[in-house]
Amino acid sequence: MSTEPGGWHWPAGYDLILLDEVGSTMAEARRRGPVLDRPTWIAARRQTAAVGRRGRKWIAPEGNLYATLVFAPDCSAAQAALYSFVASYSLYATLLAYVDSPATIALKWPNDVLVGGGKVAGILLESDGTAGQVTRLAVGIGVNLNHAPDPAGLEPGALPPARVAGSGDPIDPLEFLAFLAEHFAVQARFFRTHGFGPLRGAWLDRAARLGDTITARLPGEDVTGRFETVDMNGCLVLQTARGSRSIAAADVFFQERRCP
Repeated sequence: MSTEPGGWHWPAGYDLILLDEVGSTMAEARRRGPVLDRPTWIAARRQTAAVGRRGRKWIAPEGNLYATLVFAPDCSAAQAALYSFVASYSLYATLLAYVDSPATIALKWPNDVLVGGGKVAGILLESDGTAGQVTRLAVGIGVNLNHAPDPAGLEPGALPPARVAGSGDPIDPLEFLAFLAEHFAVQARFFRTHGFGPLRGAWLDRAARLGDTITARLPGEDVTGRFETVDMNGCLVLQTARGSRSIAAADVFFQERRCP
């Protein structure tokens, strides 16, 4: 069923499919994507089989945001990958309305959003296409609005989960989605018009641990170095003992900060 969140502005040109329960919104996007003729957000109140990056299980209680945007980006695979920055910056802009201290919001490469040092949101991209061109892109977003998962079972060095809501009233996931959809529409339009440069600069202004020593975990290799920047391809750039290293995909782990 396509609808709009009652009472909230919804961006023109985007549709919404709201479901009570689904295995995962990403799986639903794969199933419905081929017949969708406009950019469409697929959202669910509950997920029963959600997964994050590298197939990790994603705990999904009711009250948090589970949504996937499906659209045709009409661009190369390399350009499509940069939509993770569009999504994370859109989340930052949305969180400004819900977090008392904007300085506590940070963007963690490649696709997480932090509040107060804890992970509140994750982003997952999936694409279809041929010959290096993406014909359909799914941007999955999960946000711990009212509930944070139990940190037990996290891999060593992983950041603790956090939730956006404090001790006040709970956050309405549909309200949050309406704001997020509007911010994404604006940022995506800006990205298509002006390219990655301005978005990259804004993202780096809010990057978690920029200038610090961090570790990027790749299959079969850990790379530790100073987080210098994100390059124009969206790659993480570390200054290591062996020189500069550009990394396209990895899990990033922070070193514990010590008080002087």
